[in-house]
Amino acid sequence: MKAMIMAAGVGSRLMPLTIGVPKPMVPMANRPLMENIIQLLAEHGFSEVIANLHYHADNIVNYFGDAPRPGMSLLYSREEELMGTAGGVKKCQWFLDDTFVVMSGDALTDIDLTSLIQEHRRQGALATIAVKTVDEVERFGVVVSDSNGRITSFQEKPRPEEALSNQANTGIYIFEPEIFDYIPAGQFYDFGKQVFPHLVKIKAPFYAAAIDDYWCDVGSLDTYRQAHNDILQGKVRFPVAGTVKRTAQANILIGEGTVIDEDVQMFGNVVIGPGCHISRGVVLDECILWERVQVSEKAQLHGCVLGDHCQVGSNSILGGGTVVAGGCLIGSGLHIGEGHKVTQVKPGQLEIE
Repeated sequence: MKAMIMAAGVGSRLMPLTIGVPKPMVPMANRPLMENIIQLLAEHGFSEVIANLHYHADNIVNYFGDAPRPGMSLLYSREEELMGTAGGVKKCQWFLDDTFVVMSGDALTDIDLTSLIQEHRRQGALATIAVKTVDEVERFGVVVSDSNGRITSFQEKPRPEEALSNQANTGIYIFEPEIFDYIPAGQFYDFGKQVFPHLVKIKAPFYAAAIDDYWCDVGSLDTYRQAHNDILQGKVRFPVAGTVKRTAQANILIGEGTVIDEDVQMFGNVVIGPGCHISRGVVLDECILWERVQVSEKAQLHGCVLGDHCQVGSNSILGGGTVVAGGCLIGSGLHIGEGHKVTQVKPGQLEIE
């Protein structure tokens, strides 16, 4: 079976973490987010996969290569200019010559793809969207369908009082190759804004399939933190990289080769990447640290996300929601308030927004 992974996006809402990292390669429990999609596809028998690339494309190619799992091949479709969701898939028409799945490379899910395809075929569908019941409809594109699951309309982030449905579009699609008849070649084209409304208009066999599996659109810093919390609390089937420790105060994931000195206090959900060093007297409260982060004595990090190779000086305090781009050097005794984004303009000079 064949699948396409959408992996071309810039990931602007995850900035500054994605300055040098494409969104599909952002660490999730110490593994690239896209690796979860690769593994899920392998579990459900997908042996031929293609991914579209644009932003920091070589990072993805160099990590996964052309055979990311035994028996699975991975091809790449590079886009010099972004083609849109549908345009990017259209460019791969030569490859996608039978029923195929399209998945976002930045979603965290343990969806049962086998059952989804079975439902698609049972309905005799041209296109099927996996939908998930959500509470906060105003955060999602909402799919409206009839009692048989046939899609009748869409709403983009409706107000709760105006919502006609609480079924969110997960960005997981099953298509027949005939879908390409509705996508023009060689231009930017979008599923949500152009293809799907047209399918509704012409009354094509276009269905929604509700899923009970876990799904999280890791599109923002808030959902990035939430996805980690869900992993550590066992809400999603996800193989982590490292050792999980549970204390009365915290759920902790510790990456390989990380050193944690004495008298370190941890609270809530804490993820520490491989090769880090956490010095004595440090406080980590609801934090995510990427690879090779160094935190010096008596520093306090509250609700923070730190990119690769960051260094935090002794006695520094980083407030709740602070996000630090990779490679930043934060000096000793520095106090950064809540909700800031920190980047390094040049050695020794930080920009704090």
